[in-house]
This record gives sequence, C-alpha cells and structure tokens, in this order.
Amino acid sequence: MNKRPLAVIAFGGNALIDDNDHCSIQDQYRTVENNVGYLVDLIERGWDLVITHGNGPQVGFILRRSELAEHEVSPVPVDYAVGDTQGAIGYMFQKALTNELNRRAISRPVVSLVTQTCVDSNDEAFAKPNKPIGSFMSQETAEKSAETLGWSIMEDSGRGWRRCVASPKPLEIVELSSIEHLVSSGALVIACGGGGIPVERDALGNLTGVEAVIDKDVASALLAEKLNADMLIIPTGVEKVAINFGQPNQQWLDNLTPEQAQRLCDDGQFGEGSMKPKVQALLQFVAANPKGAGLITQANTLLRAFDGKTGTWIRH
Repeated sequence: MNKRPLAVIAFGGNALIDDNDHCSIQDQYRTVENNVGYLVDLIERGWDLVITHGNGPQVGFILRRSELAEHEVSPVPVDYAVGDTQGAIGYMFQKALTNELNRRAISRPVVSLVTQTCVDSNDEAFAKPNKPIGSFMSQETAEKSAETLGWSIMEDSGRGWRRCVASPKPLEIVELSSIEHLVSSGALVIACGGGGIPVERDALGNLTGVEAVIDKDVASALLAEKLNADMLIIPTGVEKVAINFGQPNQQWLDNLTPEQAQRLCDDGQFGEGSMKPKVQALLQFVAANPKGAGLITQANTLLRAFDGKTGTWIRH
C-alpha cells in the first residue's frame, strides 16, 4: 500500500482560459502545460496527487455548439456535456503531465477517469436553479430561449444573461474505490471533472443521468474527505485570500483556524460566486479530516506555499 502523502488539487474551469481572446483548445492546452510543472514539483517532493477540474466554460461551449447545430443533429444533454469535458480536459492534463514527467525522467502512470457523482433528485436545488452555464447573452435572447427551449435563466454578476441549471449537493463519488485503487498503485489520477457527472441511484442501484451541474469545489472536498487526503488545494488567481478585498483596508490572510474562516464567511467577507465557495469547500474538508489542511494560492506559488512563504491555509 502506498504511504506517500496525498493532495487533491482542484483547478477551476476558468483557470484553463486566460481571457476571452484565448479560448481555443490550443490556448487551453498551453495553459495546462504551463501549470503541470508546478504539480510535478510536488510529485518530486514525494506527494501523490488527485487532480480535479472545473468545466463551466467548456460545458458552455459544447452546449452552444449543440444549439447552433440543432437543425442537423440531436442536442447534447447537460450530463453528457459534463462527460465530454471530463474526457477532453482530462486528456489535456494527462498528456501534459506525461510529457513533463518524461522530461524529468519520472516514471509514473497518469490516468483520467470518467467520474459520476450521485445526487438526490429531491434536493431543493432542483426547485431553484442557480448555477450559470453556457455563454453570456442579451436579456432578449435569454428570455426567448427560456420561452422556446424551457430554460431557466439568470443575470450573472452584471456581465449578461445566462442559462442556469440546478446545482445539487454531491452525496457519493461512484468511482471512489477505483480512484483509491489507482492512487494506491502509484498512479496520478485526474477525476471528478466538473464535480462529476450528476446521476441519481434508484432502489435497485441503477444510475440515471440528471440535468444539473455539481459544484467542483464541494465535490472535490467530498472526494478528498473520502480518500482521507492530507491536503485539499484550490489554485486560484491570487496568492492569498483577503478580507475587505479591493478596499483601502484590504488585508491578506496567512493562516486561519476553521472557526476564524467560518466567522469571516458569516460576515460576508468572501464573494458569493468567487472566494466563498472555495473557503467553504476547505472548511468542509478540514471538518471531516481534522488532521488535514486546506490551501488556497496560485498554481505558480505552490512550492512557496508549502515552504510557508505564501498562500492562505485553513487547518486546526
């Protein structure tokens, strides 16, 4: 049995897209290439990794292509779009990691695993869809789509209108035992992409896909908990978390106890659609794994964070 420490690292789907002018597959792959070196740095330090990733923009691209082509081919359901992105983004990480490992003469298998996540069909989230997906559009276009396609729509942070779907709570990682087996065999695993493909399980154990998306950070926290990981890492666009962000009295945070982090969440210090879900995911993980640690920092400052020089840590 493998005894190396284990970290779950949860990349956001937006982390693969530098800006609106660099959305192509080639651009996304270059971004992955730029990030995997920081992961292999951790592997050289003796860590095992399970890599998860978001897929919001990428699912949006698939659904938009489907909309444009609906007069010729059948539309793509949301759960299938999540599966598509798991394969495509997993392939990017798998190829880039393999190449970087080869460059450093490190022999480790890299595996991408299509992963399903069980949700409850009675979850109250289905009555209040609030997870934006797909491209931004005008209010007029959004309202027309709601009328003709039956979409739920929402205005998203002043940037435009988008389709929205339910985001139910993840209850079970279906392929958990396979992920455990792969990690114990020494593989680097890319799993639970986009929070996992949302499915529900009936009384006989059969699985059915669900039109929903699962929060990647919450699902990553559940995966890290069930794997008994030593650390949950959420790379983001800043080296540290801040309170009073963007104000003259802004203050960067180094180390927080779970109690301190929860108070700051309750005080509204973290953005609802940005930093708060990340902090809450780390709180979920360290509550279930009291010996574990949560870290938020940039991908390119991971080693400095491990050396105690940057990053925001949440731990007991």
